Amino acid sequence: MYAVIFRAKVAGMDKEYSRTAERMRQRAIEKYGCTEFVSVSEGDEEISISYWETQEQINAWKNDVGHLAAQESGKSKWYSWYKVQVVEIVREYEGT
Repeated sequence: MYAVIFRAKVAGMDKEYSRTAERMRQRAIEKYGCTEFVSVSEGDEEISISYWETQEQINAWKNDVGHLAAQESGKSKWYSWYKVQVVEIVREYEGT
């Protein structure tokens, strides 16, 4: 299991951003096999974590035409800084 951690400093958020983010989240899950996708923001910072079974799924998602267009919009108008980390999950447990 893998996780993609996306952190960003938001420069400007608009209605288009919210619609695009929701569309990309759904596409990652429905078309590329993302098992979970969570996002939170505080102030001008955002963090999103998506979970995947394989690196091939992550690479396919990374190269999706719609996702590439969303990334360009992010770079040009929505984010002043961002960082992406792909990590392998070596242990996981839950509690109640």
